Amino acid sequence: MNATLPSASLSDIALSELTALPLIEKWVSFETVSRDSNLPLINWTESYLRDLGVTDFRRSYDDSGKKCNLWVTLPAHDGEAKVGGLVLSGHTDVVPVDGQPWDTDPFTVVHQDGRLFGRGVTDMKGYGATTLMMVPELLRRKLKRPIHLAYSYDEEVGCIGVRRLIADVTAQGYKPWGCIVGEPTGMQVVIAHKGKHAYKTTVRGFEAHSSLTPLGVNAVEIACEFVAHLKSMHRELVTQGPFDSIYDVPHTTIHTGVIHGGTALNIIPRECELLWEIRHHHLDTPEAIFERARAFGDSLVPTMQAVAPDTGIAHELRSVLPGFAIAPDSDIARLSFDCAGLDPSQGVGKVSFGTEAALFHQAGVPTIVCGPGHIAQAHQPNEWITIDQLAWCERFMRRLADHVCVN
Repeated sequence: MNATLPSASLSDIALSELTALPLIEKWVSFETVSRDSNLPLINWTESYLRDLGVTDFRRSYDDSGKKCNLWVTLPAHDGEAKVGGLVLSGHTDVVPVDGQPWDTDPFTVVHQDGRLFGRGVTDMKGYGATTLMMVPELLRRKLKRPIHLAYSYDEEVGCIGVRRLIADVTAQGYKPWGCIVGEPTGMQVVIAHKGKHAYKTTVRGFEAHSSLTPLGVNAVEIACEFVAHLKSMHRELVTQGPFDSIYDVPHTTIHTGVIHGGTALNIIPRECELLWEIRHHHLDTPEAIFERARAFGDSLVPTMQAVAPDTGIAHELRSVLPGFAIAPDSDIARLSFDCAGLDPSQGVGKVSFGTEAALFHQAGVPTIVCGPGHIAQAHQPNEWITIDQLAWCERFMRRLADHVCVN
């Protein structure tokens, strides 16, 4: 996706013109890596909003009580708070910085050459802080219909928190008409993303002294055969498709991310675990792809069990994030195009990474993905975002206010 600036160019925006900058700096300063609590950020955000006169908050906690989602409602001028609202959604957690060669403190925003550096400036505290920046204007101008701010936990580890948030607000009778998820799309309007199925495959071998390899079943080697088959299936998708050319990666992908196995060089490994995933678009069925992989694994088992009957290969579906798609002429898409200052005839975006949009959409809330920055800049050492992108996001929000405010 190579979105370009709208006709009224935002290039060469001065840092001093970025209204949300103090809020971005504050949000980035909270070290909300997914393994840690996000409560300090949530507490600060709620306090900031209370000082502005906001009173309608809901929290939904994880089982430990150390993380929570925050749902904030700015009611319409007539008092309506639950029906017909628009959700502005983002996650509060970030990925770890461990082992990454950062040139600056990851949790202190640094400005250099038209860019802001810091963990989460792109993914996605820049957007979250910008939604906060708009609250005083939305309150001052009065709302035709409610605005909800949704800040979730544990998006980076499987969109976990937002599932509890959606269940909670649905049970409370909230019925939003639409949702904008501000993941980094370069401010392009994204109408679809791929689904994801994540698996753990465990190979159970049989230990023996490494000098007596025929007496053992090497779990690591068998796992490598399985991974090689996954790679072969991936290459087939790359060359044969099916393809959807609108996606940044136009075919379904198969990826192995983690392998653990073995205890010592002179011991034939008894067990090996691997984590792998399928990221699929609407032209492929992940269940069918998994069945091909499973069948290959099953074909290896008879040879394993001829040596040791208790050996085998087991698979576990660890998580599912559904795919997401909405019509480009839907009300929420048209609103987003207008607020972004883009012409729908120039096309829409589809992305390979997953977002919470799929879960809002699945819950019956028409959803779009549109936010500042680019996914290629996320999760990296020296994560960065341009000031132009953040300024574009601010302009988006002000145009949104023109649509949803009385005056």
